[in-house]
Amino acid sequence: MAFAALLAACSHDDGPWQLTNVSGHLPDLSFTLTEDTGKAVTASAFRGKTTLVYFGYTHCPDVCPETMARLMQVLEKLPAADAKQVRILFISVDPARDTPQALHDYVTAFDAQHIRGLTGTDAQVESLAKRYRVAYQMEKRDANGNYEVTHSSAVYVFDRDGHARLLATSSDTPDAIAHDLQRVIEHGA
Repeated sequence: MAFAALLAACSHDDGPWQLTNVSGHLPDLSFTLTEDTGKAVTASAFRGKTTLVYFGYTHCPDVCPETMARLMQVLEKLPAADAKQVRILFISVDPARDTPQALHDYVTAFDAQHIRGLTGTDAQVESLAKRYRVAYQMEKRDANGNYEVTHSSAVYVFDRDGHARLLATSSDTPDAIAHDLQRVIEHGA
């Protein structure tokens, strides 16, 4: 009886993921882009942190600010020590308008500690979007030259070694994202 109790205490089964498990289906985090400080940055700068990647743009009227607000809720649900292990990368799909300064202003309005805004050339952004199967398209300009960019709204979760682990969609609650994110942070699994 004591052996069965000891065995039960030692086994650690967190059950199924609440988000979509993409382990082995998407490539590791890899890029060379420009950070919101204006400096070049590679994915290796984020090794050691659990990294959430979101493709959006600063002029987005709804989906991007809603997603960023939801990710702020996720961080609030994590223990403080775990939240310190998270970086959110907001990668612009509108590099023409999203200068490093525009990105810096945008991401710091949400959270200067955890979020980094990233941009690059059209070719860099297109290549990275293809790598992670992100769809986006510039819409027609209006009479004032303004336009929207239709884009995917998924958030990609990479573990501290840069391996793609999970995919969160707009239907996933902050509680579900926080639950799975904490598992990735604590166990790497």
